[in-house]
Amino acid sequence: MAKRACALHILVKTEAECNRLKAQLDQGADFHQLAKKHSLCPSGKKGGDLGEFRKGDMAGPFDKAVFTGPELKVQGPVKTRFGYHLIKVLYRS
Repeated sequence: MAKRACALHILVKTEAECNRLKAQLDQGADFHQLAKKHSLCPSGKKGGDLGEFRKGDMAGPFDKAVFTGPELKVQGPVKTRFGYHLIKVLYRS
C-alpha cells in the first residue's frame, strides 16, 4: 500500500465554485493556472503543488481521496474543514 504521494489541489469556499472549476478542467483548462487564480491555499502560488507528503499528513477526506482515488485524474469536490478541494494525484509510492 502506498505510504507517500505527490498531489496538486485547488481549495475554494463553496461546492458550486469547485464544480465550476472542475468543469473548466474537464474542458481542458490548465490546473496550475486555475490554482494560481482561485485557490485559497498558499500552495496556489505554486500552481497548487503540495509536494510529497505521507499518508495521514492531510485532513481525512483529502487523505482518503489521494491514497484511494485515481492518479492523474481530477477528483472532487472533496469537502474538508478547510473548504472544497479539487485534487490531482501525480504519483503514489
